[in-house]
Amino acid sequence: MSTVPHFVPGHEPPDRPRDGALLFLAKGMDLLVQEHEDTVSLPTCATFPELATGAHYLGTLDGQDCYAAALPEDVTLPEGYKKVPARSLFRRVDDARFAVVGRSLSIVEWDLTHRFCGRCGSPTQLVPGERARRCPVDHTPFYPRIAPAIIVLVTRGDTMLLGRNATFPEPMFSTLAGFVDPGETLEECVAREVKEEVGIEVKNIRYFGSQPWPFGRSLMVGFTAEYAGGDIVVDPKEIAEAHWFTPDNLPRIPPRISIARRLIDAFVERVKGSTPAPS
Repeated sequence: MSTVPHFVPGHEPPDRPRDGALLFLAKGMDLLVQEHEDTVSLPTCATFPELATGAHYLGTLDGQDCYAAALPEDVTLPEGYKKVPARSLFRRVDDARFAVVGRSLSIVEWDLTHRFCGRCGSPTQLVPGERARRCPVDHTPFYPRIAPAIIVLVTRGDTMLLGRNATFPEPMFSTLAGFVDPGETLEECVAREVKEEVGIEVKNIRYFGSQPWPFGRSLMVGFTAEYAGGDIVVDPKEIAEAHWFTPDNLPRIPPRISIARRLIDAFVERVKGSTPAPS
């Protein structure tokens, strides 16, 4: 019987050889992989020993150590290796491995953007025993930053409110979302974002679930909410159009990689029974 891969996070590198460890080499939102006929695999530290030396320890995946490092511009790639958009690995690798891919992107980005102190400009140093860089002059710590954002499915009876973002490159409708302001609760953010983007009031705001989203360096915190009043008036800078949809007349919606799709599918299943939204 197959088992689900299990990831155990960590930040202190173990005292054992790295040759057999997985090495997640990231550049921006791309990751280095080796493509086979119908699968992809990740390199090990033995393939890139010079990059593995200063790599960040991530933890273990089914007992195999995992490290992350930035992929330099001038590195010579062995035959068969190529950079691919990290999002394209969804469903091409297992969910646990894909989650580690996201973690590696965030940690590499944090390390590259905090090499110098934002207060005095001095080079920062890695802090032993924790995931942090610190300025040796004024001792300012720099931790990996996560930007909390809400995402909400607003419902009215058997209909759901979906909007088409004004900046989406493709005509796709999704749930509403936005970043949390300083001093604001998550629930306050839900009410504010819905009001700002589509002009309506909501009630019965309930937590649904969360999803780390490294492609925006954020943590998506999902909610459901019920329509409480008002007419749809979109903010054209954010939303191109927004409408109420039933499970039987859905427009093009996000793929199953996203918590937006989980919110939509859960509502469809509640309304129609066990029938999920079409892909």
